[in-house]
Amino acid sequence: MPDPQSFYRPVDIGSLHLEGNLFLAPVAGYSDRAFRSVCRLGGADFAYTEMVSAEALVRGSDKTALITERAPGETSYAVQIFGGKSETVAEAARIVYERVKPELIDINAGCPVPKIIKSGAGSFLTKEPDKLYEVVKAAAQAVPIPVTVKIRSGWDAHNITWSEALDAACKAGAAAVTIHSRTRAQGYEGRADRNVIAAAVEQLNGKIPLFASGDVFTPEDARDIFTQTGCAGLMFARGAMGNPFIFRQTRDFLQTGSYTEIPFAERLEAAFGELELLCADKGEENACREMRKRFCAYIKGVEGGAVLRKAVVSAKSRRDYREIFAHLIVKTE
Repeated sequence: MPDPQSFYRPVDIGSLHLEGNLFLAPVAGYSDRAFRSVCRLGGADFAYTEMVSAEALVRGSDKTALITERAPGETSYAVQIFGGKSETVAEAARIVYERVKPELIDINAGCPVPKIIKSGAGSFLTKEPDKLYEVVKAAAQAVPIPVTVKIRSGWDAHNITWSEALDAACKAGAAAVTIHSRTRAQGYEGRADRNVIAAAVEQLNGKIPLFASGDVFTPEDARDIFTQTGCAGLMFARGAMGNPFIFRQTRDFLQTGSYTEIPFAERLEAAFGELELLCADKGEENACREMRKRFCAYIKGVEGGAVLRKAVVSAKSRRDYREIFAHLIVKTE
């Protein structure tokens, strides 16, 4: 068995050098500036924005601007783009690079949502490697920063196309590939297939880094995935929701063999920090509505959590949240 201490290490993605290999995944509706910021404080080595439409970027939609901006304290980050037309994706990549100067642009070839697939984007690109090649090549030629790709294992159990998609992405100039090892048909159900990750690592044979995504909920999960697959790094998605400290815990576990549970006081402080950042970006009303699901994640496993969740889903203001958690804030200070 490999030494777990060797699993946490620096990684190079094209010209981009990162000191660690534990990343926050691009999660629609979650990986905004506020959440990315608290995850960086929680030890994330790198983070991806939620996916942004290439078509919307090219049309000049105001709604896309905030999604692509760098978060507070974010020294390096990636913007993820989705689109099915190579020329549009290339133009969107140029717009993003010129506007916000991220360190990396990622192409979404894994989203299983029907409206994304109908546009020829997301998982459709994993299913159609030739199209994926065109999109990735166009983006890679459009900007002077690394372009990476996130794919799925395939369309469904009868159409497993990750190998062809991986080869296409690599030939098109991708600097790294992430595989979410479920099919489009699975969505987020069932178990991610770690054998796919291991086979992909073997296929690449060190040409570019291969990152794993899917079912990384604990530091132990991270160790097991590294052990079983030999991947270059991991992306945390649902595992970071309500616990932005999972990156620090995982790093400690890989380096020392142990980690500490996060006191609820620290989790609550992170939640309120995220709330303030979100209020600054989206306004109090929208932010407080958005934070309902996020506070529910933060209080998972807390004694009396059911009562707290019932109150949280009706919170409309900062004051509401402070009042809901007032007795716990007093106890933990």
